[in-house]
Amino acid sequence: MVPTPYLCSGMLQTVYCTSVGLKKDERSNIEYDRQTVKMSDNGTISVDWYPTRLGKDSHKPIAIIMPGLGGSSYEYHIRCMVKVLGSGDNGYRVAVMNHRGSGRTPLTSGRLYNGYDTDDFRDIVNLIVAANPDVPVVGMGYSLGANLLTKYLGEVGSNSPFSAAVAICCPFDTEIAGRSLDAKGFLNDNLFQPNLVATIKRVIKRNMDVFKASPIDYDIAAIMKAKRMSEIDNLITAKTYGHKNCWTYYKAASSAPYVDNIRTPYPAINSLDDPITPYKGIPLEKFRKNPFVALALVKHGGHLGFFSGIDPKIWYLGHVKQLFDALANHSSSQYQTNFN
Repeated sequence: MVPTPYLCSGMLQTVYCTSVGLKKDERSNIEYDRQTVKMSDNGTISVDWYPTRLGKDSHKPIAIIMPGLGGSSYEYHIRCMVKVLGSGDNGYRVAVMNHRGSGRTPLTSGRLYNGYDTDDFRDIVNLIVAANPDVPVVGMGYSLGANLLTKYLGEVGSNSPFSAAVAICCPFDTEIAGRSLDAKGFLNDNLFQPNLVATIKRVIKRNMDVFKASPIDYDIAAIMKAKRMSEIDNLITAKTYGHKNCWTYYKAASSAPYVDNIRTPYPAINSLDDPITPYKGIPLEKFRKNPFVALALVKHGGHLGFFSGIDPKIWYLGHVKQLFDALANHSSSQYQTNFN
């Protein structure tokens, strides 16, 4: 990948990705068909389909995409990927899973999205596969969504329903990623942390009655004063899931231990200059040993950036489509033989 000349560092790539977050252009202009799913604990997940959930395209393969922390189907890089995958006669029916409280999804239980628990993703995948038993299914995750996808694939092993899966900017070691994000620095303090914290606070403000009615005694005043995601995770996530603090939660949430057991064709795309999910968190030896997984490392992609060309375009879009096309109708054993 050759980065856009004026976006030649990880920080610039990441800042640009953040700045175009809700931009609409020809590459990203799509309309979703929303499916709302009620979970067993009365929580709500919304699944945004493109071009449509039902109808004449029901024979097409399905791509399930999971955004990252605070992300949703509306993000620019997600919409661009969805449009590439879903367009044309050989396109996919794309399903983007919006986490609890995100993507304008109402919060109907006191449980927020987290990077540890794969239950919601597992339930949505099972629901989609059961409703579409005769078509191939592929998966894709971004950032913390990629972490959950990786963890899920390791949990299910050879019982994976996916023909292939791609992880973009997976942190793998969420404790390392958490400490990197928590470190003092101009962009962390003035861009990354404020954006993430504000996203969580908006969800809480919109659903204050749900949090106040929760059997868990959340300190709402402290949450609304929080400045960093480590504070938010101490006050909400660690408390919800019984962890001592945010750091023990981050350690438990790491997907690196699950890479050994992945039996789905799985390429991960990461950047050496990612300021949020550092290179040192990638389990390189596990990638060397497991023939089902592959790692693509670029020098200057930042976090969820990967912009190339004078007019910045996301580099990996066409490559992911080609990969899915090649593997959607092939077995894991064929992939293993070809990869070696």
